[in-house]
Amino acid sequence: MKEKQRRTASGFAYLVFLLAAVFFSFWRMVTAVGESRDTHEVLPIFGWIFMIILSFFLMKGLFGVQPNNGIVLQLFGHYVGTERTPGLRWANPLYTKRSVSLRTRNFETTHLKVNDKDGNPIELGAVVVWAVIDTYEAIFQVDSFENYVKVQSEAALRNLATAYAYDSHEGDKSLRSNTTEVAAHLREEIQERLQIAGVEVKEARISHLAYAPEIAAAMLQRQQASAIVSARQKIVDGAVGMVEMALMQLEQHGTVKLDEERKAQMVSNLLVVLCGERAAQPVVNTGTIYQ
Repeated sequence: MKEKQRRTASGFAYLVFLLAAVFFSFWRMVTAVGESRDTHEVLPIFGWIFMIILSFFLMKGLFGVQPNNGIVLQLFGHYVGTERTPGLRWANPLYTKRSVSLRTRNFETTHLKVNDKDGNPIELGAVVVWAVIDTYEAIFQVDSFENYVKVQSEAALRNLATAYAYDSHEGDKSLRSNTTEVAAHLREEIQERLQIAGVEVKEARISHLAYAPEIAAAMLQRQQASAIVSARQKIVDGAVGMVEMALMQLEQHGTVKLDEERKAQMVSNLLVVLCGERAAQPVVNTGTIYQ
């Protein structure tokens, strides 16, 4: 069963009518009291008192609907419908009325400690943006739909962590690198779990991602080592290219002719200068002394 719209009457018209009925009945009751002193008839007095009581009872049917809210109407436990028209409305006074907010809401999950695809313990948190789109399912299909959203979102987040590794390996998708794909996957999984509660998930994104404290130091060293290796590889590639270019230009311009031993020595010196972490200290050759 889904939500069904229930069109109720305008509350302003009923408010004016009922107030007029109360004042008119009160005036007629006072008049009847004066007349009863001569006729000794009290039946009209009780009739107007009954009208006053009935008017106040009918006023219980007045209720207000705020913008972007829904009022779920029930009659003795039976679902009658949902009124979404904002303003002052009137319905059967015997209806029980429950307000449900249709506004967009968001909450941040707690920082969960889970294992990723590689089995590494990580801390994970997410922000979920959601809204109620079906008041019947939100009220009658689950118990406390707000708590249901929180619990199922955390369950989906735990399940997401087992599908991805923290860092990518050999081109695989990871939590740290593929944020857009991970967010889309998380939203789909939460939406699938919350479908029964009449909730639409508008957005879901990871807000906190870190290694667990017990392995954070080791993983930091691993990342630093990988960065150093990548940097050294780039430096060596650039240095080899510069050495090749230097030897080629020397040979083309005929600046100096070097044998294989001299070329090897020059290559060694250039690589030391280009790849060294510290500035090279030059040694100036002023010539050969013959005795």
